[in-house]
Formats: sequence, C-alpha cells, structure tokens
Amino acid sequence: MTAATTRTAPPDNDVLWARSLHYAHGGTPALAGVSLGVAQGEILAVTGPRGSGKTTLLKCLSGQLLPHQGEVWFNSGPVHTLSTGARERLRRDRFGWIGTRPELVPELTAWENVALPLLLAGETHRAARRRAVEWLERLDAGGIARCRPAALPQEQRQRVAIARALVAGPDVVFADEPTAPLRRAEGRQALRTLVAAARSHGMSVVLTGPADDAAVTGAADRTFPLVDGRRASGARAGAAEVAGYGDGGAGAGAAGRAGANGTAGAAENWEDPCSVSA
Repeated sequence: MTAATTRTAPPDNDVLWARSLHYAHGGTPALAGVSLGVAQGEILAVTGPRGSGKTTLLKCLSGQLLPHQGEVWFNSGPVHTLSTGARERLRRDRFGWIGTRPELVPELTAWENVALPLLLAGETHRAARRRAVEWLERLDAGGIARCRPAALPQEQRQRVAIARALVAGPDVVFADEPTAPLRRAEGRQALRTLVAAARSHGMSVVLTGPADDAAVTGAADRTFPLVDGRRASGARAGAAEVAGYGDGGAGAGAAGRAGANGTAGAAENWEDPCSVSA
C-alpha cells in the first residue's frame, strides 16, 4: 500500500498539515487516520502512552516515513509525494530533529556536531563554529564544545543534539521526548531553551511526551493526545482542520517569526574540560 493520491492543498495558515494518516509496522497498526495542522510558530505537544504512535507520527510528518495512506503537506507543498532525495533535502534544510537518544558523529567534537548542518549547507567554517558555540552556550554546554561524544555523559550529548537541531533556524523542529535522557531539572531547562528559541525565531515545534508530563504539556500552546494510533476524544486537531480538511476544530496559532538572534557567545576562545583539539 502506498501514499494516497494528492488532493487539494490545505489552507495557507498552517506550516505543517496532515490528513488521515495510516501507518503499520509489520502489520501492526501504529497510526489509524490521524489528522492535524500546526500553525506557524506554534508549539504542539503530542502526548500519549508508550506505543500510542507518537514517534511514528513525528516520522511521517518529518518525511522519514511515508504514510501507507494519507497526506502530509509543508508550506502548501506535498511531502508524501516527494522522492527519497527530496525528502532528505527537506529534512536537512527546513526541519530539525531531536530524538530520545542523541545520534552524534563520534569522530567530531561537540561544536562540530552542532555545526554540521551549517557546514553541509555551505556556511564557512568560522561562521559555523561561532553559531554552534552560541547555541551550546545557550544550553549551558559551552564548556564541552571541544569534547567528543565518548567523553560526555548522556545528558550533555542530548544538549549537543538539541543545539544541532536549532542551529540552522529550521521552520519546524520535531522533538521526540527530548528530555527523556535528562534529569528533571535539566530537562525542564532544556525544554525552556527549546521553547524560547522557537518563540524568538518563529519556529514551529512538534514534541512528544507522556500525557502526565507537566513540563511538556505546560510548554505547549496546544496538546494532541494519541491513544492506539488515534486522536483521543476531545482533542483539537488544529487550525488547518476546517470544513473539508479533516475532523474540524480550530487550534490557536502562536507568534510569528521575530527574527531575533538571541545572545551571542565567544566562539574563538573558551575553556573546556576536554583536551581534544578542534
């Protein structure tokens, strides 16, 4: 079974939109007709128990998986009909991804891992390093900039992964339980940094977490609970879900792109506990 034939494009007021997504892992349904819209600058929390389909939904929305049925649109362009290469470029250039486990390049230092999206996009080495260190410092990780992943504890590696997802200023950040490897206080701080960055730069964020995670639900403009691959009763599907585009209901959009650059850190000289040369 393949992705559904493209229908009429969704309204222009949502940066991300999905209709009637179905996906199964080895015959086991993971999504069963999920529809939602995400407004520009909105923080949306997808909540639910383990096995409810949260990660599968994020992977379909970000183009990592093609839905077996249904549609995914980004900025009024279809994602579900793109080639593999085009979806990879979309994820590289317009999306950011934070997983439950940080997936870092072991041969690279922390700042090099963060700078990787910028370097792949053609930014100069000097400018990429400056921006990478700025983001590490916002996450209280400037002191590990020259460390390689093997020298870092799990929570520090996750900070590096969060910085890497934000450094290029993506339109949408997908965060799959981003605070799971962190202690409660550290997780709340990282989540505040993620949300503040999204607010100041007009990024949309789709993050997942357990339904009882007050930090996740409290940080979001709107929650979208999933149960057994379906939208839970009473959840609002989002701004795009008007007549003809899904289940109905209107979600509130968040602030638009502000263009603020945030605080700048010193990229040329810093002290850190690692002796690895950059």
